[in-house]
Amino acid sequence: MLLHSAYGLRPAVRAAADLLRSAGHRVLLPDLYGGRTADSVEEGLAIRDEIGRDELLRRAIAAAAERADAGLVYAGFSLGGSLAQRIALGDERARGLLLLHGTADLEDDATAPGLPVQLHVADPDPFETHDWLTAWYLRMRRAGADVEVFRYPGAGHLYTDPELPDHDAEAARRTWEAALGFLAELD
Repeated sequence: MLLHSAYGLRPAVRAAADLLRSAGHRVLLPDLYGGRTADSVEEGLAIRDEIGRDELLRRAIAAAAERADAGLVYAGFSLGGSLAQRIALGDERARGLLLLHGTADLEDDATAPGLPVQLHVADPDPFETHDWLTAWYLRMRRAGADVEVFRYPGAGHLYTDPELPDHDAEAARRTWEAALGFLAELD
């Protein structure tokens, strides 16, 4: 399952799903915004706030429930990454977690024994600061996850989206190369 960022289900997210499909993966691509997309991060955050984080999580869980019996790999971009993390940590059948540009806080009693996790993030990233990522990494490890973090110096927050000013083609290429390798190991 691949979850979009605060910008909504944009062409870059659909292209990422197509890339994953071309590598032999089945991809569930829910539209958590009901067809709406944003042209700026501010507009996207306004849509997120209008819908509400709890409702977005409910919509993502409902989409995952359609294929929950298969043991999903959860993935997401930024906001979608935070939602994917929350769902994966609550799903004992989760096969993996691929985070692109975003994480979420963990409950103190969170468990993820042996869950393979790969995070790709800009360095520095205004939404994923060094202190935050260090604490997140330690808490994920304490929860039992097997975490691998890739940092991309000089890249912007959503560097995999070629339609945004943050785009960094080389960082995006390296991200997808590592992500496809990660997913291949989970099969």
